[in-house]
Amino acid sequence: MKYIKINLKTVFVLCALCFVFSAQSQELETLIDVALNNNPEIQKFELQYKRASEKVNEVNTIPNTEFGVGYFVSEPETRTGAQRFKVSAKQMLPWFGTITSRENYVSSLADAKYEDIVIAKRKLMASVSQSYYNLYANKEKQKVLTENIKLLENYETLALTSVEVGKASAVDVLRLQMRQNEMQQLKDVLHQQFLAEQTNFNKLLNRENDVTVTVVDSLMMPLESFEINSENLALHPELLKYDKLYQSIEQSELLNQKESSPMIGFGLDYINVSERPNMDFSDNGKDIIMPMVSVSIPIFNKKYKSQTRQNELEQQEITAQKQERLNTLETLLSKAINERISARISYATQTKNLKQAKDAEGILIKSYETGTIDFNDVLDIQELQLKFQMNQIESIRTYYVQSTIINYLTQ
Repeated sequence: MKYIKINLKTVFVLCALCFVFSAQSQELETLIDVALNNNPEIQKFELQYKRASEKVNEVNTIPNTEFGVGYFVSEPETRTGAQRFKVSAKQMLPWFGTITSRENYVSSLADAKYEDIVIAKRKLMASVSQSYYNLYANKEKQKVLTENIKLLENYETLALTSVEVGKASAVDVLRLQMRQNEMQQLKDVLHQQFLAEQTNFNKLLNRENDVTVTVVDSLMMPLESFEINSENLALHPELLKYDKLYQSIEQSELLNQKESSPMIGFGLDYINVSERPNMDFSDNGKDIIMPMVSVSIPIFNKKYKSQTRQNELEQQEITAQKQERLNTLETLLSKAINERISARISYATQTKNLKQAKDAEGILIKSYETGTIDFNDVLDIQELQLKFQMNQIESIRTYYVQSTIINYLTQ
């Protein structure tokens, strides 16, 4: 289990070169490790697996030994004396290999339950990573808004100077102030969304809501896409679980065949005999000991034939479910790959647009030096610049979120 844990944790923390951590930043790998150790859902599945494994000891038993005691109210007379009471013991034994078949069946169910642990860990790592990237994107958007608010404050100072010399109106100043108010509002809303996402993140790690999460300072868009081995999808634990369930049905059928075999019983009867009075012979009052052998044969075996048919149908159902899930996972993988490619395209486009917006901003500043500036153009350029910056951050977030989905499906 430790081997799986380490490798899965590593692949979800993408390429280390993509991260630039500050001294105070919490590494995503460390946070994932905390989640794996503390998350109650993982603990739930581990307990279920332990309970399923413990059932092996439960089925490793034979039927109860039967004991009986009888007292003759009316003592039957025999040649050697009157029978007073009877004590009997009987033990039925299942057919050869039945107990082993039971153990194999229960073990196969436990193996299928173990896949739930692997699946839950993968999903948890994906959820932690996605929440982490959401926090990063939110923080970056707040940072961009702060920078744009400061930029508008500088423009406001220019506008006030222009108003004093009669080159701008007070309306231009008010528009700049209203735009600042809008961005401050958006920043405040983002802060509340950050707190909500932080609560979600902390709950994934099973810790208090208000624990501060420090995310990475910056994420870079990789220059090249990581290689994707889609063949690994066939080995995904969600699909392996169906294989384990199919094998458990095979073990169930083997057990069914064993249970349809006869059961052998061994027993012993002891009858206490009292001596006949006024008689003297060798066997007078001799107790009776009678060993017994019995066989339980399921002559009416319709039950076992029905169970065989049910097992066949269940195997067909599992095969259909596996194919259905495979189709779904293939669709998810294809969608994630395409959306990640789209994110790279979008990032490149936003980078070009942002450069052009900054060039336009520079032209406006030079226009102010010549004594002419249109603050409507200032607001338009600033709005475009903010839009490109936000889209750029969203492209990075989308790229990494889709990468976690791809890793979940192929690693």
